[in-house]
Amino acid sequence: MEHVEWQHRRSGKGKRLDDRSATVAIIDDNPSMLRSIRRLLNAAGFSVETFPSAEAFLDEDGASRAACVVLDIHLPGMSGFELRRHLTTDGSLLPIIFITAINDEVLQGAATQLGCAAYLNKPFAPEALVAAVADALGNR
Repeated sequence: MEHVEWQHRRSGKGKRLDDRSATVAIIDDNPSMLRSIRRLLNAAGFSVETFPSAEAFLDEDGASRAACVVLDIHLPGMSGFELRRHLTTDGSLLPIIFITAINDEVLQGAATQLGCAAYLNKPFAPEALVAAVADALGNR
């Protein structure tokens, strides 16, 4: 993923969406994907925490610090969908941006039913992820 200059948009309420205190959690089992997304979002001004699995996110209480989650659907152990269901059951309203390497309409429909803030197929345009995160944080 290449560095992309990005100007944050303003929400209809005039609230800036580049709140650096808002932490974005990234959960992906691919270390190079974690590193790339972390660098991209850091360059766009977001604070980021990375987790190699859904279990690590839960074990480290990532939900208590995150304002938004970028979540791979296909993870070893607990899947992204299972984590979303777990968070919802616990009453979490965290916006979730699902990412996946599998281009499948059924999968996208399932993600939508789970209430995702955005759904991106890998490889995605860097600006698409930055925009999805900014929109998710603006809708908190």
